[in-house]
Amino acid sequence: MNDPLQEPSVLDYVKARLRFWEKAPLLPPAHTVGGLGDFGAVEHPQNPPDSSSTTPDAMPPARVIRLPWRSLLAVLLALIAQLTFEPRPGVERSGLTGLILYLLAAAAAVWAALRQEWRLEPPPPDEQNDEPLTLPLRPLLTGAGLLLVSFLAFGGNQFNIFNTSLWLAGIFLVAFAFWQRSPRSRKNPFFTKPDARLLMMLAVAALALFFRASQLDAVPPEMNSDHAEKLLDVYDVLQGQTRIFFERNTGREAFQFYLTALVAKVFGTGVSFTSLKLGTLLCGLATLPFIYLLGKETAGRGAGLIAVTLAAVAYWPNVITRVALRFSLYPLITAPVLYFLLRGLRTQRRNDFILAGLALGIGLHTYTPVRILPFVVLTAIGLYWLHQRHPIPRRQALLGLLIVALISLTVFLPLGRYALDHPDQFAFRAFSRLGDWERPLEAPAWQVFFQNLWNALRMFNWSNGEIWPVSIPYRPALDVVTGAFFILGVVLTGCRYFSQRRWQDLFLLLSIPLLLLPSILSLAFPSENPALNRTSGAMIPVFVIAGLGLFSFVDALRHALGGKAGLAAATALGAVLLLLSANQNYSLVFKTYAQNYAQSSWNTSEMGEVIQNYARSVGSLDSAWVVAFPHWVDTRLVGMQAGNPTRDYAIQPGELANSVGLPNPKLFLVKPEDQASIGLLQQVYPQGWLQLVTSAYPNKDFYLYFVPADPGMLPNRSLQPQTEPATPTPIP
Repeated sequence: MNDPLQEPSVLDYVKARLRFWEKAPLLPPAHTVGGLGDFGAVEHPQNPPDSSSTTPDAMPPARVIRLPWRSLLAVLLALIAQLTFEPRPGVERSGLTGLILYLLAAAAAVWAALRQEWRLEPPPPDEQNDEPLTLPLRPLLTGAGLLLVSFLAFGGNQFNIFNTSLWLAGIFLVAFAFWQRSPRSRKNPFFTKPDARLLMMLAVAALALFFRASQLDAVPPEMNSDHAEKLLDVYDVLQGQTRIFFERNTGREAFQFYLTALVAKVFGTGVSFTSLKLGTLLCGLATLPFIYLLGKETAGRGAGLIAVTLAAVAYWPNVITRVALRFSLYPLITAPVLYFLLRGLRTQRRNDFILAGLALGIGLHTYTPVRILPFVVLTAIGLYWLHQRHPIPRRQALLGLLIVALISLTVFLPLGRYALDHPDQFAFRAFSRLGDWERPLEAPAWQVFFQNLWNALRMFNWSNGEIWPVSIPYRPALDVVTGAFFILGVVLTGCRYFSQRRWQDLFLLLSIPLLLLPSILSLAFPSENPALNRTSGAMIPVFVIAGLGLFSFVDALRHALGGKAGLAAATALGAVLLLLSANQNYSLVFKTYAQNYAQSSWNTSEMGEVIQNYARSVGSLDSAWVVAFPHWVDTRLVGMQAGNPTRDYAIQPGELANSVGLPNPKLFLVKPEDQASIGLLQQVYPQGWLQLVTSAYPNKDFYLYFVPADPGMLPNRSLQPQTEPATPTPIP
């Protein structure tokens, strides 16, 4: 008979390596002499002292404090490594030094884990739920019938009361049929009384609201052409055009347009940049609770709280939220899909799979990169299936996959009908990046793919790309503290996987490159990779892993020091690290990003204000123009900023003479470099006068050329933006 205490043989070791997904005796068990056990397990001596042998006057031995120097060394090396990756003006970065330091930090972290000095809190235990699948046929069949009729009625790319009502009723009935009804629990899942956790949650919420909402009107200050396309679609919605898929600008899913239209109605902000910003702000804030829940699901409440704190102040999610395009919808959908999916696999309860399917189905109406999530779901269920030896959990996992697929398909139904009717239009945006629909590939596809993969994987700690509207070009996507603990968290998550064979750990690590694929697969436009918008779904596991690393480090320090003093010291160090992270992220968003965006965008808001002042004083919104000039402002945005969202204010230089027959007064905005148009205006309207409008941004000044109603009319000083004094300039 085999001795249970016997160490594994070489053959056992080889088998374990080949079947990496199964928990195998790679290390001696905890009860063997000198054994290390599972990471996170608590070791107990084989022969505890007999309490009866102690005398009443015997003093307990003094507790020996062992400083976790390996863990401290790993953190110190990682922080220094990440500091070397920070861009500095006039200093060329060298990745070699940082790479060496990170390798040493990883080695120190593994050493600390092997010595049980730095341990990760294990995920909640799996539950067994072999409840038979019994479905009420009447609601299921009725729901299926309603969905079939709605599918037929969704032709024509329009939502209406009839097809939408049938669709929503069908979703409800199908979900109701699968819903697992259980006796009500009297246990309150929320806090029953104020405690430290509740106070910390409120503090994180306040912190998130400050970082996401403060200076929202000024950061970023200007719109770009993508905003013009979105606002035109929002205007269409407000005019009653309820499309399923909006075909303008190569095609877009509908969710943001309906959300923005709702915001515009509720808050009275109209077709404006503010309406777009408020909508994406709500999406960004709604993502945060699911980051906490996912962190709690994988590593406990403490890790979840640290993860959501890091995400609340981080530059990456803050920027993609503030730019007010669809980008924040990718993490908004990814977070609940991952949370409900992982909890459903752990608890084997159908309701979580239903909620994951609903979130996934809604997500397919939001933003093209969300289309990668079905493959992420398949990966999670596949890993769970491989790591389970018993047939019941495997069967429940396959049932969960069926539920997620079915529910998400019912929600996707209108867009599915559009995709069936217009496959080229539906697929164009994705395949124009993946293939040669717009331009030929610069190199063989496999070569571009692996180069993109490398660039995307190092975006967190080295360079987040060159796309200025959604990033600070060429800097890491993470701050120094978060970047360091992300790498350490990856190392420790890998250690825990190889020790305990928990499938959640392997999934967290693999989900990151999977969620980066929408950016990696930009094979035709490799310069667009990495992009913080198309990779934004990956921020969910990234912040969870970083939170896991930081919390476990603070917890290891607390255990090593012990007592109230140890708790105070560990808490103080954790608070200092979080404050350093918040301080750097504040500077990145409200200083560096704000300045860089203002310098890179055009000042259409100032032009719109000039036209508004003109219309309120002597003219009208219809008697103003912007003289077109190559690579200058998007003249549609000028109209939106002026409060006239449907008009493109461009006039070509050759058309200036055609405006003579229109009644005066008139106003023309001209780029200073366009001297030919200025000369032409002086010939056509010799009674006009020229004035320079000084912009708040460097190199963004522009001329206004005012044509009065009669030659004797004096210049009106109120045409300039209210914040800038009018400075008459002689006509050159």
